[in-house]
Amino acid sequence: MNVERVTAAGSVVSGILASACCIGPLVFALLGVSGAAFAHKFEPLRSYLLVLTYALLGGAFYFTYRPRPTSCEPGGACAMPRTNRVGRAMLWIAAMIVLLATTFPWYAEYLPL
Repeated sequence: MNVERVTAAGSVVSGILASACCIGPLVFALLGVSGAAFAHKFEPLRSYLLVLTYALLGGAFYFTYRPRPTSCEPGGACAMPRTNRVGRAMLWIAAMIVLLATTFPWYAEYLPL
């Protein structure tokens, strides 16, 4: 598995889990499901999940933008710039999703319901 992909995916998953206490009840309410107290159980873990989220996201950025060796072997990742561009675009999309998910409690009160 590619380290960049694992760290980016891990940061998105942990970011969503960190915001599960806030996003979960809203999603359940929009779906018409009651009993969303399940999501409230993630509230004590929120700070730990946020640290994990941003640590994984930082690792993903490091592995994506770290200096590459000057020599490039045929068929390697540095020989395929399109793959690098797609990976970087996906990382930035993941970063935006994480940012929106983790800041949800601050802007949720302004959403019309």
